[in-house]
Amino acid sequence: MLTRRGVLTGVLAAVLAPQAALAAPKKKIFVVNPEFRPQYVSFDSSYAPGTVVIDPRGRFLYLVEDGFTARRYGVGVGRAGRVFHGVAKVGRKEEWPRWIPTNGMIRRQPEKYARYAGGVAGGPHNPLGARALYLYRNGRDTHYRIHGTTEPWTIGRAVSNGCIRMVNEHVMDLYARVPVGARVVVI
Repeated sequence: MLTRRGVLTGVLAAVLAPQAALAAPKKKIFVVNPEFRPQYVSFDSSYAPGTVVIDPRGRFLYLVEDGFTARRYGVGVGRAGRVFHGVAKVGRKEEWPRWIPTNGMIRRQPEKYARYAGGVAGGPHNPLGARALYLYRNGRDTHYRIHGTTEPWTIGRAVSNGCIRMVNEHVMDLYARVPVGARVVVI
């Protein structure tokens, strides 16, 4: 039931605070921690230029420029025990890749992954994000990827099922710099 007092209170509130009365709720904008933004850093190494070096514990990926410099990116990494180590090569690259959960992911968490067993088409809602670099060893797919993410707030954390995830804009930058055949070292 409308009362004169209720109507006057509502009108008075709208007049005194029109933005609050009419505004839609604001969506929180995610900002990447500056430490995890792409940047050139000192990197004393014996790796050849163009080598990708991943430090899962430090949550960084380095693209070696020369013996003293690398382009560093922040990454989210796989949970302990599911992280690939050693040397591989970029066997292929894809823009807006299709995602299919591994059999291990489905076995570990069927309630979460079984429904995606047939795969998910590439696009802005795909867990692999905007780009993927597929890592191969001895000519075979390791099922280990460097890829984008729909969850950029996870960068700098142990979050995925074993892959290296990056902010979409950052993986797009890396994708443009790294050719198929590039050496990848996970330390």
